[in-house]
Amino acid sequence: MINAPKGTKDVLPDQSHKWQYIENTAREVARVFCLKEVRTPVFEYTELFKRGVGETTDVVGKEMYTFEDKGGRSVTLKPEGTAGVARTFIENGLASSPMPLKTYYITPAFRYERPQAGRLREFHQFGIEIFGSSAPQTDAEVIFAASTFLKKLGVKARLEINSIGCKSCRAEYNRALKEYFAPHLDEMCETCKTRFDKNPLRMLDCKEEGCKKYTQNAPKISDYLCEECAEHFAGVKKLLDNQGLEYTVNPFIVRGLDYYTKTVFEFVSDAIGAQGTVCGGGRYDGLIEQLGGNSLPAIGFGAGIERLLIVMENTGAFIPEAEKPLIYLAGMDDITREKAFSIAAELRLKGVIAEIDHMSRSVKAQFKYADKLGAKFVAVIGGDELAAGAVNLKNMSDGTQETVYFNDIYTYLTKKS
Repeated sequence: MINAPKGTKDVLPDQSHKWQYIENTAREVARVFCLKEVRTPVFEYTELFKRGVGETTDVVGKEMYTFEDKGGRSVTLKPEGTAGVARTFIENGLASSPMPLKTYYITPAFRYERPQAGRLREFHQFGIEIFGSSAPQTDAEVIFAASTFLKKLGVKARLEINSIGCKSCRAEYNRALKEYFAPHLDEMCETCKTRFDKNPLRMLDCKEEGCKKYTQNAPKISDYLCEECAEHFAGVKKLLDNQGLEYTVNPFIVRGLDYYTKTVFEFVSDAIGAQGTVCGGGRYDGLIEQLGGNSLPAIGFGAGIERLLIVMENTGAFIPEAEKPLIYLAGMDDITREKAFSIAAELRLKGVIAEIDHMSRSVKAQFKYADKLGAKFVAVIGGDELAAGAVNLKNMSDGTQETVYFNDIYTYLTKKS
């Protein structure tokens, strides 16, 4: 027997409706926030992620699925959604579009890491990316879009925000971090030692317990923000305050990807264990230029669908049941099954969920099967019914039966459902 690769998970027929519910909710939120869908390839040239995500990140350094194609080109299964959307923006000349350009995606992504609850090697994201606006209200809108999405799903999560500044103030902050970490560097992990030279800000994101005792007392970025960044962050907080959206300023949020600037945020749930972030994002004003485009501000977020499902199931959030057949059409022989097939086809064209017998079951067995499916009505077609041009229609909830002519079945179901 061949099993699914480690870190991947099948979505079974009796579970797929849960995924559809989350995806449909995401699309509805995108609709009311005037976001248009963008679809990017599952794999990109590896250089995109090295330049965009950052070579000092765990994603690029440890977790990417990278391989050479038959032409000897290095390609990578996308580990996140933003870099690919940014590449699409540049390559397709979308900078000439009316700004801001507001997009969303629902996509698989791939990271080679240790599988655990809500963290798989193939996972799925709902993401939003908005290009062209540097205004604080754009940051607030993206945060509100994430909040709206989670609220519609019944997911309770606390909002944590931070500003990690721009290139200007970050340079001074990095110097302060180096001065602080230098005396402790020998006692820190190898990853932190590498980040010390390349990107000391990323040391604050270290999960090693031996490093945390030093990162907890590190200088705070809020003390080094330039005037523009401080005003921008104050503007974001004011908009959140005005709408009554509660948040905590967490100076240790730096996110795991190098392209972030200014506002960063996470929605965190306690219903999924230590790795509690169910949605995270922020501003990345330098990414488009870094990838070869003109300088352009941008902001977005990503939410993991697998994690959301775990939180919803662990907290008893509402998840609708899978849709059930409105009617099951039971034939008694080949001729009446042909008629059942014909009636079902007409009903399906009109949007009715209808099922028929595919296994040549007896009528009694068909009733049992229809009951397992949760069908609301069962229509029996025997020789007498076929001659009369009618079905014997049984309401499965109360047991009542009525004779309904073939041409009246749709109208009858519409009135009764």
